[in-house]
Amino acid sequence: MRTTITESPVLPKKTAPSVGTVDEEVWLVRLGWIGLGDMGQVIIPRLLAAGYQVTGWNRTRSKADPPIEQGMAWADSPREVAAVSDFVFSMVTDARAVSAVALGDDGVIAGLSGDSVYLDMSTIDPQASRDIAAAFSERGLNMLDAPLSGSPVTVGLGSAFSMVGGDRVAFEKVEPVLYDIGSKVSYIGPSGTALQMKVAINAALVVEMVVFCESVALAEKGGVDRAVAVDAMLKSVVASPVMAYRGPFILEMPDKPLANVTLQQKDMVLALEVARRQGSPAPLGAVANELLNACRGLGIDHRDFVTVIDVYHMLSGGK
Repeated sequence: MRTTITESPVLPKKTAPSVGTVDEEVWLVRLGWIGLGDMGQVIIPRLLAAGYQVTGWNRTRSKADPPIEQGMAWADSPREVAAVSDFVFSMVTDARAVSAVALGDDGVIAGLSGDSVYLDMSTIDPQASRDIAAAFSERGLNMLDAPLSGSPVTVGLGSAFSMVGGDRVAFEKVEPVLYDIGSKVSYIGPSGTALQMKVAINAALVVEMVVFCESVALAEKGGVDRAVAVDAMLKSVVASPVMAYRGPFILEMPDKPLANVTLQQKDMVLALEVARRQGSPAPLGAVANELLNACRGLGIDHRDFVTVIDVYHMLSGGK
């Protein structure tokens, strides 16, 4: 049996590297992953299981230990990740962090080849992403904004949604990889538009869960048991995927929140800033943000953000 491993920046087919027959050419698709937070920790095993070669980097080296044990290779800088990857993904905290890993002598831009594609999956200001993408374009390189709508729960279920903005040809190159992250993928439009959509979705998510808390508190105040109220909401026409997995948190808060108040408020504040800049009214988002502020004032911002139900109970004289 003779198998030839060809390193290719395109994706003509995807086969696990160990699979091959006589004279068969197996395409080994090389992925880079920068940022090993909660989402990276659940996405990388999916990519490894799908047969990709994955090389990763994280500012805190110890966070790389679990994926390395699962088969991920380690690089000493974002530049080194890009140098050995056909497609490079990053998912980091904010625009400053994206700029730090993307630009500069040790950034992705310094190691990326002209045939490779860089996708940033972080949730940042659309304009900041466009500015970084412009720096890549000036060097003849492709950067896509590719934020993910989902959580570790939805990634685990295979139902996360990837939105992509930027060059359409570059998107079509990497599209099969995105389907190995989650079952839903959409090309949104030019650079920055996927992030514009993600900001809008995040605003709706926060408002939806805040009004969920408001409705359960309303039912409780009228004598309905909280567990009964949650069950009724999840069986009603207002139920949604995020409500299904997050709504029960108000019955028993998880020890490790999917998104605490501080993290979720970062996204809400970003949405309000984008809305202000565009002149787009966002009154419901502003009210939801004030309830998150109240959680901070009560010192409960370390909990998952649906702890806003405690604010409603306090305001209505409940426990």
